[in-house]
Amino acid sequence: MELNQPIKPINLRPIQTQTSAKLTAPEMAKLWATYVGNSMSNKILQYFLQHVEDDLIKTLVENAFYLTEDFMRRIEQILNKDNFPIPKGFTKDDVNLKAPRLFEEEFYVHYIKYAAKAGMSIYGVALPIVLREDIRDFVIYCNSCTIALLTQINDILMTKGLIIKPPILPIPDKVDFVKDQSFLHGFMGKVRPLHALEVTHLYDNIENNVTSKALILAFSQVARNEKVKQLFIRGTEITDRAVSSYKEKLHKDNLPSPSLLDHLVTESKIAPFSDKLMLFHKVDMFSMKIRAFGNSVAVNGRRDISLLYARSLKSIALFVDDGANILIENGWMEQPPQAADREDLL
Repeated sequence: MELNQPIKPINLRPIQTQTSAKLTAPEMAKLWATYVGNSMSNKILQYFLQHVEDDLIKTLVENAFYLTEDFMRRIEQILNKDNFPIPKGFTKDDVNLKAPRLFEEEFYVHYIKYAAKAGMSIYGVALPIVLREDIRDFVIYCNSCTIALLTQINDILMTKGLIIKPPILPIPDKVDFVKDQSFLHGFMGKVRPLHALEVTHLYDNIENNVTSKALILAFSQVARNEKVKQLFIRGTEITDRAVSSYKEKLHKDNLPSPSLLDHLVTESKIAPFSDKLMLFHKVDMFSMKIRAFGNSVAVNGRRDISLLYARSLKSIALFVDDGANILIENGWMEQPPQAADREDLL
């Protein structure tokens, strides 16, 4: 067996994996979410393309834009075959391509990384639970394309010096084991330095949040609906507190952290996107933070950091709930596929 192919093939094709099989709930859900999310990103990237001059960044934005088009087209083919209605998602009515520049183009690189990481979380969850061969192949395709895009993003960030490299820790002298309960301390007694997994997730959460903060700051600047604007202002404050508290943990151990990106938002007050798109975007991405906190808590060992994530989780859950209420009030929330209401059928 070749070294680069360590898994032996198994030639099976259960009935449940055949393309004639009915869509399962996970397959419906992930196709629906991927379509709606990419229709939103498609409009944002289309706007970015109106205001990009750097050749490398322009190519990156074009690549991301074409991926959204490709993913939506492939989903439409699958759904049409199953007589499943195509989600509405977002349309040309949700973007104003004539709006002036709202972000400096450096922000586009950070934004695409932020969005691509969110996409990876969808595909990672989908892959173990989708069964039908064509949908499984589609999810693998989405994952592979997004990995390639993230590689380009990181290369550009490093080449242009737009990223602070994640912290470097000393290499251990030997394998060691935790010897007492002080390993879990965070408030009293001797508090150990952060371990590598804690550093990783603090850094990642800061990286996500500095992009999120700049984005929601821009959205609060151009939103027209007063309830939406006030929610965005609240979201900016929530994100700012989170960034400060996460940075404090790294800086206490003399470790670097990603810088704020607020300076990449211009002074424009003309909205390039509909309030519907902007609110959906922030509700969706704040929801993604909840998943990120779950991953962070799962590998955390210190009680002070667990409490930090718990506080962030509470604020974000309330933001998502209030945002969902505004979406519903305005008729902006598209309903995902749902189970049959058996009581209504009686």
